[in-house]
Amino acid sequence: MIALLIGAGVALLVALIGTPLFIKFLVAKSYGQFIRDDGPTSHHTKRGTPTMGGTVVVAAVLVSYFVTHLIMWMMNPRSPGPSASGLLLLFLMVGMGFVGFLDDFIKISNKRSLGLNARAKLILQAAVGIIFAVLVLQFPNEDGLRPASTQISLVRDIPWLDLAFGGTILGAILFVVWSNLIITAATNGVNLTDGLDGLAAGASIMVFGAYTIMGIWQNNQACGSPKEAGSGCYQVRDPMDLALLAAILSAALVGFLWWNTSPAKIFMGDTGSLAIGGAVAGFAILSRTELLLAFIGGLFVLITLSVIIQVGFFKLSGGKRVFKMAPLQHHFELKGWAEVTVVVRFWILAGLFVAAGLGIFYAEWVVLL
Repeated sequence: MIALLIGAGVALLVALIGTPLFIKFLVAKSYGQFIRDDGPTSHHTKRGTPTMGGTVVVAAVLVSYFVTHLIMWMMNPRSPGPSASGLLLLFLMVGMGFVGFLDDFIKISNKRSLGLNARAKLILQAAVGIIFAVLVLQFPNEDGLRPASTQISLVRDIPWLDLAFGGTILGAILFVVWSNLIITAATNGVNLTDGLDGLAAGASIMVFGAYTIMGIWQNNQACGSPKEAGSGCYQVRDPMDLALLAAILSAALVGFLWWNTSPAKIFMGDTGSLAIGGAVAGFAILSRTELLLAFIGGLFVLITLSVIIQVGFFKLSGGKRVFKMAPLQHHFELKGWAEVTVVVRFWILAGLFVAAGLGIFYAEWVVLL
C-alpha cells in the first residue's frame, strides 16, 4: 500500500507540474489542434489549442513507476522490483501512445485534421498488439503463472473457454487474435470518447481506479496466500504491481485533468487516447478480467456502439441517421446540451458502469466463497 501512495503521489505531481510546462513548449512551437470541419461548430473556437498532452501522462506513468520501485528498493533491498506484467503493460501503453504521437505530429506538422492514413495506423497498432500478445504468454514465475493465459476470462479464467482446445500453437494464434480484438476495441473506444474537454480523462480515472481496487483484492486473495479464500482465490501473476500501475495512471490523469477540464488548456490527442486505451486493454488481459471490461469500460462501449449504429443505419437506410451526430456525446451537444453538462452526465454514466463492474467482480467472489 505504501508503494501505491508513493506512485500515485509522484504521478500526480509530475502531471500537475509537467503539463503547464509542456503547454508552454507546444505554444512556442505553434503545435495546436486542427478541428474537423464536419464536427460541431462550437468546437471551432478550440482550434489552435495545444495537443499531444498524452505525452505528459505517459511520461508521468513511466517516471512514477520506476521511481516508486527505486524508493521501495532503497527502503527494503528485498522488495520485488518491476514485474513482467507491469513491464508488458507499459510496453503496450507506450507502444500505442507512440502510434498516437506519430498521428498527432503529422496533423500539426502538416496543419490538417488528418494524421496517419488508416492502413499505416492499423499496421502499427497491430504490430504492437501482436508483440504484446505473444510476450504475455511467456515469463512464468516460480509457481508457473504467466502474465496471461489462453483461457477467456470474466472475473477469472473460464476453464471451458480455453482457446488452446486445438493444441498449443492454435491456442497461441487464437489468443493473439482475441487479444488484438480487445486492444482494438479499447483503443478505439477511448479515442472516440475523447472529443469533449475532460470527458475521456475523467472516465478513465474511474476505470483505472477500479483496476486499482481489483488488483489489491486479487493480491490479498491470491491462490497460495495466507488469506486465500478457497475456490475464490485468484491466479493472477502480479496483481499488486498491476494495482500500482492502475493507481499511477489514475493519479497522472487527475493531474492532467486539472489542465484538460473545460475550457481545456491542452488536449490529450491520439497520443493520450491510444495510450490509455492500450493500458485499459492491458489491465483486462493481465488481470484475467477480459469480458468484465465491457462493464467497467461501459461508457467506451456505449460511445463505440453509437458510431457503429450510426454508420450501419446510414448505409442500410440510404442516408438516414439515428443520431444527430456520432459519437454519442456530439448528438447531445447538437440537441442543445452545454459541453460541461454532457461531460458531467457522461462521467456519471461512467461511474455507474464502473460500479456495476466492481459489483459483478465482488459478487462472483462471494458466490464462490
